[in-house]
Amino acid sequence: MSLIAGSYEKFIWGYKLKPLKSHSSSNHKTLTLTQLFSYPSHISPITTVAVSGSAAASGSNDDTIHLYDLSSSSSLGSLLHDHTSSVTSLSFYTPQNLSFPRNLLSASADGFVSIFDADPFVLLKSFKVHKKGINDLAVHPSGKLALTVGRDQCLAMVNLVRGRRSYYHKIGKEAALIKYDASGDKFFMVAEEKISVHDAEDAKLLCELEGNKRVLCATPGENGVLLLEVRIVILQLGTQTAGSDSDATDDPHLVASASSDGVIRVWDVRMAFKEKPIPLAEAKTNSRLTCLAGSSIKSFKRPQVGNSASKEQNAGMEDL
Repeated sequence: MSLIAGSYEKFIWGYKLKPLKSHSSSNHKTLTLTQLFSYPSHISPITTVAVSGSAAASGSNDDTIHLYDLSSSSSLGSLLHDHTSSVTSLSFYTPQNLSFPRNLLSASADGFVSIFDADPFVLLKSFKVHKKGINDLAVHPSGKLALTVGRDQCLAMVNLVRGRRSYYHKIGKEAALIKYDASGDKFFMVAEEKISVHDAEDAKLLCELEGNKRVLCATPGENGVLLLEVRIVILQLGTQTAGSDSDATDDPHLVASASSDGVIRVWDVRMAFKEKPIPLAEAKTNSRLTCLAGSSIKSFKRPQVGNSASKEQNAGMEDL
């Protein structure tokens, strides 16, 4: 598993999860986080990160998106298309039959969504979706549509094939997070301490959960499990893919956390019911971490950063 974390101090951190060759039974740690890189990649705090295989991206309050190649632990520089406002959310779309992402989507504080081709990274289209800033963006597993929630207290659906907004609805509250489940049949929204689960076809409310504190992050797990966190900054479910790393173990129960104290920790999700669960591995960055993402690393071709202007007229994702 590879992990990248963004920080308030403008640094991006990359780590690789490996088994310990030997470990003491006193601390029960069986894994170790090995640092791959750290870069001062932005000139303002990093707000969001995304990973798909060896391709990674970070967005910042400096209105830019920075790209990385995790297989070579290298920085690829920034996209030539700069937002006119802070980048608030990033998401890759990777078809099931491909090992490298097809598209990168970004959302920004001025209400725009931008669609990039990922081979090479060039802008396809950028368009207005919300009247105010977008808080979060979720891409459907089909890659044909996405959902967004914004500061205007609205839910929007984006047609990614045509590159335009297709649905806009006032929900009466500002949702901070929106995510699809693995099948794409359902999605959930988070607003303060409430989590609402909806049918993806007609947005019908299926159930509503309420926590005791504000939910800071959430991610769908396997078999319909929903993982929530009310104390740490961000949480990302990590599934190690068999055969992707010769010294790694296939384990669908791993979950990683990054907190504002600068520590990245890896847990076994089955330990959640213990009174004092012990992390399997941890790494101290000495930074105020703001976001985290992870995936398994496979052998990919090196991503290329192209000229955004050269393909901007070819708007939309007609090839999906």
